[in-house]
Amino acid sequence: MRIIDLINNSKKTLFSFELLPPLRGNNINSIYRITDPLVEYNPTFINVTYHQEEVVYKKRENGLLEKKTIRKRPGTVAISAAIKYKYPSVEVVPHLICGGFTKEETEYALIDFHYLGIDNILALRGDAPKNQRTFIPEKNGHAHASTLVAQIADMNHGKYLDEELLNSFHTNFCIGAAGYPEKHIESPNQDYDLRFLKEKIDAGAEFIITQMFFDNQKYFSFVDSCRKAGITTPIIPGLKPITTLKEINVLPQVFNIDIPETLVKEVLKCKTNEEVFDLGVEWGIAQSKELLKANVPVLHYFTVGISENIRQIVKAVF
Repeated sequence: MRIIDLINNSKKTLFSFELLPPLRGNNINSIYRITDPLVEYNPTFINVTYHQEEVVYKKRENGLLEKKTIRKRPGTVAISAAIKYKYPSVEVVPHLICGGFTKEETEYALIDFHYLGIDNILALRGDAPKNQRTFIPEKNGHAHASTLVAQIADMNHGKYLDEELLNSFHTNFCIGAAGYPEKHIESPNQDYDLRFLKEKIDAGAEFIITQMFFDNQKYFSFVDSCRKAGITTPIIPGLKPITTLKEINVLPQVFNIDIPETLVKEVLKCKTNEEVFDLGVEWGIAQSKELLKANVPVLHYFTVGISENIRQIVKAVF
């Protein structure tokens, strides 16, 4: 079922979470260990992230560098299928990114998702690989998420890249997009960022999932700005409990977010990561309860390989 329909048909705030595919060498049981404790609380959907190939350079014995392409987290399509058929009451929302895909490869991935009965996609540009300072699209690929959204919307209308394709079917994907309460790291300001978000909505995106934030006022202000910009789609807050001491320095660098001074002070009082973990749960419960009172459409949690903290939060909130 399409996410937008589930949101529109619900009289209460829904619950969802995001999964990282396991590192190469692990099997599906590493995913089930994360999902099983959370499925007990009836999530509406589960997101599955996608990670493009990385290029690394290894030094040979002769001193020359050898270029090697690796994929550390394979299996988004396979994991999405496994989750869909293990938990039939839960919708699956795989990520689809611009990076590493040509438009033809994007079409093949969408055909696979449609074949598997997956009705929802989160369309993202994706980050630049670690060895690139800026995002560089594939030749004949998408440079922006808005054109990726448009390609998915075209397939919903039966329009494929090969105009002579026989027996083409109309897909029925509900398309999601990413939003940034504290602006995208590459945007000079939020007004500029909102222009690109509006382009994604105009191209066919029907719901928005935000980047993580730790101050709910950032989310409320973002929603107000979106509404003033003419964006009327549901805006789902994305939440990630803090888990370790080093995250107060790492998360702002990686995701271009602020961590409230009150939370930073509390983290610095902690002597162990176990204490930070418990603090993250407490903060996550308080954040979630305030958002619940504001009647947000969904509370969406980023697991990042851990589910026990999410389980504790959801148990206390729902």
